[in-house]
Amino acid sequence: MKDKPFENILNFRDVGKTINEFTGEKLVAEGKIFRSARPDDATLSDRKRLKEEYGIKTIMDLRTVTEHVNQAKKRSSDLKIPALLQSNSALAEPVKVPGMKYLEINVNGKGFERSLLWRLKFWSFIKLITLMLFGYRMRAISILGREVMLPRGLIGLGYDSLDACGPEIAECLLAFTSSQTPILIHCTQGKDRTGLIVALLLLILKVPLDAIGHDYVMSERELDSEKEARMVEIRSIGLSEEFATCPAEWVGCMERHLRERYGGLGKYLRGIGVSEEMEGEVVKNLGVGV
Repeated sequence: MKDKPFENILNFRDVGKTINEFTGEKLVAEGKIFRSARPDDATLSDRKRLKEEYGIKTIMDLRTVTEHVNQAKKRSSDLKIPALLQSNSALAEPVKVPGMKYLEINVNGKGFERSLLWRLKFWSFIKLITLMLFGYRMRAISILGREVMLPRGLIGLGYDSLDACGPEIAECLLAFTSSQTPILIHCTQGKDRTGLIVALLLLILKVPLDAIGHDYVMSERELDSEKEARMVEIRSIGLSEEFATCPAEWVGCMERHLRERYGGLGKYLRGIGVSEEMEGEVVKNLGVGV
């Protein structure tokens, strides 16, 4: 039975429940790993449900500095619209839900930014730096979008995240070795960066690839109701409609990249600082019958 949808949080689900229902087996502990799109506009009812119905202790936010800045501007603008305040009184409350722990991990941080910048042509790099210096951050990012991110595509950017974001990925995974669970993971859409962390957790738990892929592609349907609004954001940084989709082959490509480039998940994890003992703690915390 599908859970009652939230009023203002899209793409929300219990990952363990999703996997177990798909496979018909108890492979992942339920009520430990949740995922969603950004919950910034959650209503008071939504906030209450996160805490009381789902027992979520920690919210893991994977967004960039630019995304946080843009979201703050949007909230400030929304507060000036009486109709929005009337329909969602939570907008007048602090963005962070009282009593929740927040882990803000810019999973596509400095290493990822450098990996993209090195792919720019010289004059494009100079133009980008100039725009950043004069405060035109979004115009600068659109250069990266058009000239690097668009050609790389979602799969290429997934590879880049695995290769360049080891410390941030390790920090995300190690949060699941502690008493911080249940954890809600989100980025903006709750699709690709969130999908990467969730996929790595499920690979650690030895969940079959088709089940991990099932969870990943669900996001495209779950986000459909606000696709047009998302496309405005996506196009503003020079990207195409592909970036609103969930390619069916994405999970398989990530797993193959781990095998071919690193010799497998275990060697990748050791390389980013997740020891065998730490990996075992993740399994102990999120697995079933361990």
